[in-house]
Amino acid sequence: MKKTSTSLADGRELIYYDLRDDTVRDAVDRRPLERTVTTSEIRRDPLLGDSIAVASHRQGRTYHPPADQCPLCPSQGDRLSEIPDSSYDVVVFENRFPSLAGDSGRCEVVCFTSDHNASFADLSEEQAALVLEAWTDRTSELSHLPSVEQVFCFENRGAEIGVTLGHPHGQIYAYPFTTPRTALMLRSLAAHKEATGGENLFDAVVASELAGERVVLEGEHWVAFVPYAAHWPYEVHLYPKRRVPDLLALDESARTEFPKVYLELLRRFDRIFGEGEPPTPYISAWHQAPFGALEEFEGVNRDDFALHLELFTIRRTSGKLKFLAGSESGMNVFINDVPPERAAERLREVAS
Repeated sequence: MKKTSTSLADGRELIYYDLRDDTVRDAVDRRPLERTVTTSEIRRDPLLGDSIAVASHRQGRTYHPPADQCPLCPSQGDRLSEIPDSSYDVVVFENRFPSLAGDSGRCEVVCFTSDHNASFADLSEEQAALVLEAWTDRTSELSHLPSVEQVFCFENRGAEIGVTLGHPHGQIYAYPFTTPRTALMLRSLAAHKEATGGENLFDAVVASELAGERVVLEGEHWVAFVPYAAHWPYEVHLYPKRRVPDLLALDESARTEFPKVYLELLRRFDRIFGEGEPPTPYISAWHQAPFGALEEFEGVNRDDFALHLELFTIRRTSGKLKFLAGSESGMNVFINDVPPERAAERLREVAS
């Protein structure tokens, strides 16, 4: 992998990740951009104890542009985009309309391929491995920013999810706090460790699922399963079999096997609802241990956390979506229309 860092016309950082070591990246951003002005602010809810970001500048962000005006495609002739070069393998840049900025963290965009009509599932294993390298590198770099406590790499795919740019891409959020969902895991981890005299909850969950009926796909170094209490109609959790706290700690064997396993999962998601169905909308989310202090989670350290990826779709059956209505949105009590055992069975049925 070759990494080349440069700047866009408004001063934002842009980084090329290339498969070839001899690739030269010297294209200049020719757009007349002014410096980005953001108004991101973190506010803490005194009743729930969580935090939200107020980012009113995002009202003006790019919204469903036609394909020939896509800002994530490479620049071609006089059609200038966020990527100055005429081609790329993988590229990462600071979001022009970030939810988090300055002392409130940082947001980046990850473009998986220059092919506008592709998806992550269309990538080669070599290309998917390069994306993994980019995620890992950005996790390392962002973790050293003084305002950052947790790094979250994710992909939203599909208009049903709320995606406003059709080009295959993901995002990275660098939060200035430990996110509420991770805090819940850490509290459960601490409670289980105390109750069992030191047993790791993540290890116990993975061992239980490996022995059960909800395993979807298993490799030498990774296992994917539908969790016992899945919140979403089709939801898969992907774990390395050797527990590590973050992407940085994955060994070479796990890195080598990941593209094959992950690409197969994504392709199965596109086959869940049968031939002729539109691509399955999904969210793919990496869960990594926070880099900040964990004193409030008594007895827990970073190495107790287990890196894993959660992949789920809001489509519950052909032509029907799972909406978060009163119980889910009002009380955070999910109601799942598809039994997890049946979801796992279906995901095994559509193996390539």
